[in-house]
Amino acid sequence: MLPLVALVGRPNVGKSTLFNRIVGKRLAIVEDVPGVTRDRQYAEAQQGARKFRVVDTGGFTLKTDEQLVKAVREQAEHAIEEADVIVMVVDAVEGLAGAEHELAQLLRRGGKPVLLAANKVDSNKREGALDLGELYGTGFDVFPVSAEHGRGVDELMDAIADRLPQAGEEPEAEDRPIHLAVLGRPNVGKSTLLNRLIGGERFVASAQPGTTRDAVDEQLTWKGRRYVLTDTAGLRKKRQVVDKVEVFSAQKALRAVERADVVVVLTDATELGVEQDARIAAQAEERGRAVILCVNKWDLVRDKEGEAKRLRDEAARHLQHVGFAPLLFVSALEGTRIQRILELAAELHDQASTRIATPALNEWVQQMQDEHPAPLFRGFPVRFSYAYQVAVQPVTVAIQCNRPAAVDDGYRRFLVNRFRERFKLEVPVRLLFRQKSGRTPRGSLPS
Repeated sequence: MLPLVALVGRPNVGKSTLFNRIVGKRLAIVEDVPGVTRDRQYAEAQQGARKFRVVDTGGFTLKTDEQLVKAVREQAEHAIEEADVIVMVVDAVEGLAGAEHELAQLLRRGGKPVLLAANKVDSNKREGALDLGELYGTGFDVFPVSAEHGRGVDELMDAIADRLPQAGEEPEAEDRPIHLAVLGRPNVGKSTLLNRLIGGERFVASAQPGTTRDAVDEQLTWKGRRYVLTDTAGLRKKRQVVDKVEVFSAQKALRAVERADVVVVLTDATELGVEQDARIAAQAEERGRAVILCVNKWDLVRDKEGEAKRLRDEAARHLQHVGFAPLLFVSALEGTRIQRILELAAELHDQASTRIATPALNEWVQQMQDEHPAPLFRGFPVRFSYAYQVAVQPVTVAIQCNRPAAVDDGYRRFLVNRFRERFKLEVPVRLLFRQKSGRTPRGSLPS
């Protein structure tokens, strides 16, 4: 694994802004509201020839009994434990607060290299006007920086690179990991499910809706397959979203779908939101992503057989566009059947990467032509002549045809469903209809 650098500090001192600056991308949500970052977020960075991972953490606070704040604090402490180098971020204008004195003591006892980033020093004039003696009194090397403007960040990154361990460069991966994103409405148990899968408290889980704000990644190896698991913010109906941070969180969740190979659409057995779940599943399918429909909190259902039948009927009615997707009933709290999610994700990833032999495709096309020909168009037949695969993820097949524009949506859906049946696929499929030759056949649609 690459060496790890942890950014720690109290809330709203600019850790996420510095994180984005170091990794060169806007990955962490940045908002002038304390407590926006709650989970640990990882990304890769490079300074010169040295590559490393960076982790952004929730704001470190004084000990408290409040469940959510306590969980965020524990996340920060865990990041400190696993890091090779620690960057303590403080607000240079405000100076050290109570929580930061406690944090500095904790870091000194840890014995790891610690750098102190004095943030919000936006100019030489401001730096000259500030009294940074208190910060130097911590005993750490101090780097006046402006995460927002990039001032002093290169010097900080040089210092980070100098303190990284020499061993541990990441080897070339033999196979690409399976990216698995979990989406759903707020408070359906996404973070609890992912914590169960990885066997630890990696994601902040709370009964309070909206705990997760960022799309947060974690790596996992299971039965010889590598996974990148992504927790996302809960997606609500647009008219219910008024907070700016929540809007950005929803955008991040949908971008996580773009990066995913498989999307788990998680819903709550005790509070189904069929319309919203259908919309989330549609967004995944539209992007060509394999989908697993997952009903959580199954431990709370008494009549499991009857409820399973009802939910399957509901899915058949309201989720027709992803009717091919597997449907699972799980309990993240008890761990029931959650490993099946990883098994299915691997199966669907492999299906979406399938290359089908051209002779098999043309045999299927000829069978469809003979048994279920396309409807006549203006009295003229629509004939298929040749098929070949042009892409994977999603599986995409081009079919040469004398009248491509005449293939209507209904017949296209029919062919896609038959295609999945023939080749045993539970993933999105795209069929492209292309003109057989340059000659325009009689009855064709005008261009």
